[in-house]
Formats: sequence, C-alpha cells, structure tokens
Amino acid sequence: MDKLSFLHPQFLLLLAVLPLLAFWLYKNRKQQTATVNMSSIQGLAATATWITRFKPYLVVLRLIALALIIIALARPRTVDISNQTKTTRGIDIVMAVDLSSSMLAKDLNPNRMEALKTVASQFVDDRPNDRIGIVVYAGEAYTKIPVTTDKALVKQVISELNYDPTVEDGTAIGMGLATAVNRLKESKAKSRVIILLTDGVNNAGFIEPETAADLANEYGIKVYTIGLGSNGMALFPVGVNPDGSLAYQNLPVKIDEGLMKSIAKKTHGKYFRATSNSRLEEIYNEINQMETTEIEELKYYDYDEKYRPFVLLALLLIVIELSLRQTIYRSIV
Repeated sequence: MDKLSFLHPQFLLLLAVLPLLAFWLYKNRKQQTATVNMSSIQGLAATATWITRFKPYLVVLRLIALALIIIALARPRTVDISNQTKTTRGIDIVMAVDLSSSMLAKDLNPNRMEALKTVASQFVDDRPNDRIGIVVYAGEAYTKIPVTTDKALVKQVISELNYDPTVEDGTAIGMGLATAVNRLKESKAKSRVIILLTDGVNNAGFIEPETAADLANEYGIKVYTIGLGSNGMALFPVGVNPDGSLAYQNLPVKIDEGLMKSIAKKTHGKYFRATSNSRLEEIYNEINQMETTEIEELKYYDYDEKYRPFVLLALLLIVIELSLRQTIYRSIV
C-alpha cells in the first residue's frame, strides 16, 4: 500500500515562518504601495470596485506560493513495496519420541503421550521455515516420517502417535537416537538438531546410547534430551482389565538422567526434565528460542515523487501575481 512520506521533512519547519511573514506584511501594507500627497480629497469620489478590493490580497498568492515551494523542498513522495523475497537458511529437526507403554502414565494430564502430542504440534507451528521429521522407538526404532517441509503432514503424524501393543515394548534409547542420526547425516541444512524424549531407562536394542551419541557428534548433530515424568510415584499401565481397559498401578518414576545429560553434553546440546505439562511446554519453547533460523528479506521500494505539482502550482501563482502587478495594478507613481 502506498504511503506518503518526506525525504527532507526538516524543510517543513519553514512553514512556521509564514505566519510571521504574513503579520509583517500586514503591518507594513501601506508602505508597499506608492502614495501621492494631496492637500484635500474632497472633490474625489470614492469608487471602490472588486479590482481595488482584491489588490491587498495579492500578497496571499505570494504566501501560498512560498508554502508550496517549502513543501516541494521537503520532497513529498509515496512508496510502494512492490516485491519482497525471503531466502531462508533453515534447520533440519528430528524429534525422536519414546512410544513405550510407560508413555501412558498419568503423571501428566491426561497422560504423558497426549501432553507430548499437544506441545510437539505447537512446536511444529512455531518452525515454519524448517524441515521436521519424526522417529519413534520402543523396543525397536523406525522412522515415522523423514524430514519434510509439509507441516500439515508432520502434525498429522504427531496426532496419530500412540502406544502399539503389537510392537516389542521397551526403551531402546540408543536405537532411537541412531535412527534419528541416520535421517540427518546427509542433510545440507545450516544446523541439524535432534530432540530426544524418553521417560525411562535404556533397556532394549543393540546400539548403546553412548555409541549413538558419538555418532551424532561425529556428524555435527546437536541433541537436546528431555526426561519426561514427575518425581516420585506415578500411575503406570501394568496390564489389561477383563473389559479391555488398561489397569494402572502406582510405581516409582525412573529416568536415567545421567545418560540423558551425557548425550546432551557430548553433542553440545542440553538436558531438560519435564515434570508437568507446563514445564514440557516451557522446554519446547526454550529449544525453539535457542535454535533460531536465519532469514534474509529483500524488499524493493518504488518511490513516486510528488513535489512537481507543488512547484508548478507555486510558479503559476507567482506568474499570476506578477502579471496582475504589471498590468491591472501597475502604479503610475
């Protein structure tokens, strides 16, 4: 949208002088006209016409012309941002999510799995310029969706995440991390990041978590680790009731925080502990702030100069004033 602006707005300050000039001209108006001294004017009848009445206002034309010249000096113009181009150097992110049965524990509302899905979906919305992929793991690990710019698809995959009883249960942290590294090792992105989330200890898989961390570090991939679960006891699923619903029991929360801290430190990332829904949301927001995307924005400005009409009108008024003074109002004295 066009917007009026002035290239040299300081010239507009001169407009404040015009009222003072007008006052000075008014006070000295009698000195601006030639006079004839006569002993008496009793024999001269006053024959005022519109021409004689208009003469004092000739100076108004001059003042208006000065005002227009001042505005022209300020260079009024409109600007139209006709084109803009964004060049983005994005970040490739893989979220490695624990889908073991313990993710159904109810120490977060309504459970760990649903709390994660809500926060992860919002995280995807906050990364419009990045590619995101999903790796899931329990007793084994696999890629749910490779890194992609299709955010709608990523959010759909996140919404469908759930514990699958047909998959071997367990927590193969090393397998999950290694699979995520495999999705990013060929990436040409400016930065490559893995967000590794677990709520337990490594008890499955044939790749040690430390080995997978070494692999991530070798490829220059940063790993943020998140331990999900409250402190103390939590309701964990321990079986299935006769009606098909899950049976829950209070059990101690066990997270290998030492391992999570070691992975984060080795890959120049950071470890977080999420003990509540709000804390989990804060963690993803913090990661979102730390991993910023570079955006180069090019704007093309189209300026339309508007000073010419002011100059032309000012010249016209000056010509009119001078013409009137040299013709109709020309003095013989």
